[in-house]
Amino acid sequence: MTTAPTPGSGRAVPLHAPAPHDSIAAGTGMDAVTLLVGDLDRQLRFYRDGLALDVVDDPGERFGGTRQAGTVTLGRGSTPLIVLQHTPDLPPAVRGSAGLFHTALLFDDQGGLAATLASVAQREPGSFVGSADHLVSLAFYLTDPEGNGVELYWDRSRSLWQHDADGRVVMDSLRLDPNAFLREHLTDELVEQPGAGDAVVGHVHLQVGDVDSARRFYVDALGFDVTSEWHSALFVSAGGYHHHLAMNTWNSAGAGPRASSLGLGEVRITVPTADDLGALTDRVRFAGAPVADDGVTVLFEDPWRNVVRVAVA
Repeated sequence: MTTAPTPGSGRAVPLHAPAPHDSIAAGTGMDAVTLLVGDLDRQLRFYRDGLALDVVDDPGERFGGTRQAGTVTLGRGSTPLIVLQHTPDLPPAVRGSAGLFHTALLFDDQGGLAATLASVAQREPGSFVGSADHLVSLAFYLTDPEGNGVELYWDRSRSLWQHDADGRVVMDSLRLDPNAFLREHLTDELVEQPGAGDAVVGHVHLQVGDVDSARRFYVDALGFDVTSEWHSALFVSAGGYHHHLAMNTWNSAGAGPRASSLGLGEVRITVPTADDLGALTDRVRFAGAPVADDGVTVLFEDPWRNVVRVAVA
């Protein structure tokens, strides 16, 4: 998997001043990401055993020891993070297509992150692809058995974040030694508790065909604020966070709408109130995107057919 620019290759410098727009509600956040998977048992072992996630819901049945169909939701405690939807008839995603770059799981403390990393090192060592100090966060990158990217990270206090002259968050991609991180934060007790520490979906990073179209959709229509632009990538957020969503063209420049395939099934966003949901729905409709509204959630697609579902938290 081609990854982000080489660590230390330069800070995230803003390229354009943000255009005026109606901002999405400050309390907006991310929810569980749905993955369409071909081998449900293998993917389940990766997320449940490797990443030490809890099975929140598993309605699927087993016949002769092999899961035949179903959807499994995994998380920490009762908080859903990843939904595995068994779709064995779909083909793998074509290289260079739009879709998921990674799902980023945010840990509330470094000990819990270290415990999960140790579990990955023991049970899924071939999945590790890199790590970086982004100034605002410490991040470790994995690839699951079907090629979906995963980031495990911890945020530094917002009081330590830097901002440039335009008020945008300063980020970088500096060297981070994963073994040094484990030596500093992993204890014998945590080794025995790989599922220690709470986690949420902190952000989702997408592969898109071009950044300008991503800006028109995620900023102008949905209402996210631009926090940084860096090496053909756009970072956007609500409420001053470093980013809730990112869109890059590192592997997918020029990609058109996605064909049905394994990989990303659905990105979920939560907003604080019904009024916030209504305002977002109006903006998406004004932008010309079809919206499905069942009275509880709204569902729509971005220009590359990445499915986005929004509901009140």
